[in-house]
Amino acid sequence: MRILIAGAGATGGYFGARLAQAGRDVTFLVRSGRAEQLSGGLRLIGTDSDETVQVRALTAEQLDDGPYDLVMLAVKASALETVLGQLGPAIGPETLVLPILNGMRHLRLLNDRFGTDRVLGGSVRVVTHVTPDGAIRQVLPLAEIVLGAQPGGPAARADDVGRELSVPGYKLRVTQQILTTMWHKWAFIVASGVGSILMRASFGEIAAMPEGRDFIREVLAETEGVLNAAGYPASDSSHRSSLEMLTQPGSPFVPSLYRDFTEGREHEGEHLVGDFAATARELGVETPLTDLALLQLRVHDRAKAADRASGSTATEALPPDLA
Repeated sequence: MRILIAGAGATGGYFGARLAQAGRDVTFLVRSGRAEQLSGGLRLIGTDSDETVQVRALTAEQLDDGPYDLVMLAVKASALETVLGQLGPAIGPETLVLPILNGMRHLRLLNDRFGTDRVLGGSVRVVTHVTPDGAIRQVLPLAEIVLGAQPGGPAARADDVGRELSVPGYKLRVTQQILTTMWHKWAFIVASGVGSILMRASFGEIAAMPEGRDFIREVLAETEGVLNAAGYPASDSSHRSSLEMLTQPGSPFVPSLYRDFTEGREHEGEHLVGDFAATARELGVETPLTDLALLQLRVHDRAKAADRASGSTATEALPPDLA
């Protein structure tokens, strides 16, 4: 298959590099600055390895080499509309689209645009981030892609994609219950985002406190309550897996939402936490911890926007004795 991956950040960059290592026909669609970074290869810093993978990267202006068999979308939610406007030359009548974004809103958008027979469901688990010099650093050895056809979609073609994407460096699973998988991933990301934003700490640090594990259980119970109401209840094994990951002693884990939030970058708070809170209200489920974290995100974002507009900083706006 000819594979186009839109985005070469922490997620798309990691999985795309593993595919390129295995000899798959992979091209990245990126911005010009990222294309320049990748001209010398994509560096992967693992938990016990450091390697550079030679990759092919194009900008939107260079995307004129005909349709691809598979387009993987690995961009932030805020960039999706822009990327979709750039994909015209890459999309043919048989092209499949595999989003590996977080949340659920994007699936409705893609279904409306391409149809459920062309859009696969996808979910990934990987703990990575992009370093200042453009490398992908893997924080934990966990890495997995789960994909599948939507109800009524092309199950056989999903199997074909699964075989093509099955390479060393991560696990891959094809499922007939992809919507359940995506809902569970969304709930986990919200739980991890809510916990880290409210506590301003990694989960190893939270779990080390006497009350930390109880707090984590409360957050998970809240998000799993929304799953139950939506018709995608968490299984016992899914609950145990989430709890183990969030309470592992000494774990450095924080979600990318928290890193983006604390480091002043554009984040997916509204797409993830905002949509989840709105969904909970529609389902009649109370989510006080989620709502509190969402309020913190919104207050923070409004303050940052005001600072940019005025040219000041938050510290400059404080009274002298508090600065």
